[in-house]
Amino acid sequence: MDELKAPVKPFGIPKLLVMEAWEKVRANKGAPGVDAVAIEEFEKDLRGNLYRI
Repeated sequence: MDELKAPVKPFGIPKLLVMEAWEKVRANKGAPGVDAVAIEEFEKDLRGNLYRI
């Protein structure tokens, strides 16, 4: 069976930009997104979750 693979992004996103965005979301006590994952749950694997973004 074929594995599902995420498409390659056509551009790079600097880690610093992702981290700055995360800090803003956390400071604003951001609401869960379409995946319904709360900030507290997201932070349990912060490094892995930010990598996927």
